[in-house]
Amino acid sequence: MRIAVTQPAGSTDVRHNGRLARQILREAAADGVRLVQFPEGFLSGYAKEQIADWADVDWPAVRDELDAIATLAGELGVWVVMGSAHPLTPPHRPHNSLYVISDEGRIVTRYDKRLCSHTEITRFYSPGFEPVVFDAGGFRFGLAICIEVNFPALFAEYEELGVDCLLLSAWPIDEIFFRKAQAHAAIHNYWLGLSVPRQSDGLMPSAVFGPDGSELATVAPGDDLATVTLDRGAPEFHVALELARPWRAEAARGEIYRSRRVVDSRSSDRTSA
Repeated sequence: MRIAVTQPAGSTDVRHNGRLARQILREAAADGVRLVQFPEGFLSGYAKEQIADWADVDWPAVRDELDAIATLAGELGVWVVMGSAHPLTPPHRPHNSLYVISDEGRIVTRYDKRLCSHTEITRFYSPGFEPVVFDAGGFRFGLAICIEVNFPALFAEYEELGVDCLLLSAWPIDEIFFRKAQAHAAIHNYWLGLSVPRQSDGLMPSAVFGPDGSELATVAPGDDLATVTLDRGAPEFHVALELARPWRAEAARGEIYRSRRVVDSRSSDRTSA
């Protein structure tokens, strides 16, 4: 399955963001891409960095543009993972979300950021509480957003849920974010798509990492997307997918160690040489 990560320059103009998203979708579909991932908060604009007050957001335009993107996704036969704020019933704050649009042009699920920053949770967003997975093109995908990269348990949870590829959309503020994302791919032996906005290109590019942690593709300066084909049969991933991942799962369950526990005074005595 061919996927693309994007690095567009988002704005506070929802209509502009929607037009740019559709332009990128057409470009990706022409290259045989079946799933396109966008950055955190791309469609609505991202709070803190771009949005100071939710009253400034044109919510009807967000819905219109999301509908137009979904319609085009159905026409092109492309899955879309779109970052946007998701409004709740007033006075509740929105979720920080990733909409999942199927290749039939329907919103099939939505991931709501669970672990928000201090500023996000106190001023801008309502948290989500559930992991989200979806199946497309014979692969299982999981979703995470930005600061959640700092919470390894979330990434381990997605491994246990059987994901083949984790899609991490973000608006990062430090360079080490890139290496943290890469490390999760290597530790959990799944592909990882990282999508960040053009505003972050001084820190890092959007990228796709392989299940061995390798850097498979990055968005070139000035471009909007990079593509990778997910292939479980690729020989370079044999160790990661067929040996390391099942072994690590077995090791984490612990029975291979508990069954080999020994009772020995030299083991229990921690003070002698």
